[in-house]
Amino acid sequence: MTSDTPDSDNPATPASLPCVMAFNANDPSGAGGLSADLTTIASASGHGLPVVAGAYVRDTTEIRDHFAFDEEAVDEQARCALEDMPVSAFKVGFLGSPDNVGTVAEITSDYPDAPVVTYLPDLSWWNELAIDNYLDAMAELLLPQTTVLTGNHSSLCRWLLPDWEADKPPGPRDIARAAAAHGAPYVLVTGFNAADQYLESHLASPESVLATARYERFEATFTGAGDTLSAALAALLAAGADLQTAVAEALTYLDQCLDGGFQPGMGHAVPDRMFWAHDDDTPDETDTEDGSVATELDFPLDNTRH
Repeated sequence: MTSDTPDSDNPATPASLPCVMAFNANDPSGAGGLSADLTTIASASGHGLPVVAGAYVRDTTEIRDHFAFDEEAVDEQARCALEDMPVSAFKVGFLGSPDNVGTVAEITSDYPDAPVVTYLPDLSWWNELAIDNYLDAMAELLLPQTTVLTGNHSSLCRWLLPDWEADKPPGPRDIARAAAAHGAPYVLVTGFNAADQYLESHLASPESVLATARYERFEATFTGAGDTLSAALAALLAAGADLQTAVAEALTYLDQCLDGGFQPGMGHAVPDRMFWAHDDDTPDETDTEDGSVATELDFPLDNTRH
């Protein structure tokens, strides 16, 4: 062993990659869930600590069922890993039950210096009572621990602003104010309809829209985009990036994943989270159309096309 070779027996040897703990369900289709989290975190030069909160029964078309782990199993998985390795950020996906929401909230509250990125997936496949109980627990227990809440515009509006009566749909600051009322200081909202061929994503606080990015729509329907974006954001924050830079890089990464997406089965397309590792991938030299990115900051999304 040479002097510059890391000594695995030396507990003082610093970790070479930031550790990101991901709480999520297993997805046997590989489209989302923990498999998406781990591949994304690795792509962003992080080390994933996967905690299984449950398991989907699903394919690339739809979710057919879900089995939640009990809260003791979730707690013991996480605590054991956390006693061994330092955590730099948490990514929270679908937890499956209000009890698991409470358990994850307790765990994250013990690590106040680690940012928490919470993703709200589409829950329309679930029964209405289960959705209501789950979202109530999220609002009461997990949002106070959340640094950035991510999700699609329509999903976040239905959850946080169910009684919205204005003619104009809620804007990013409206959603941010509703999230902040439960303790989450920032939201990253995707899926705003900007025009027929464009969608927008907004990073917002209750006081201001910090950045806006516009993309061309894809013709394909994707599964797993939200898990990909939120896991990338968590990994970049774990590496020490400031929030605006982390959001910009996460959105750029997602756009490239979708641009290289593929259809492994008979259902929806899946993001190619390892697009950068393929020898036959050639960067597209098409310049972004003028005005495709609008920002109040130096928001480096010039390389995205969608």
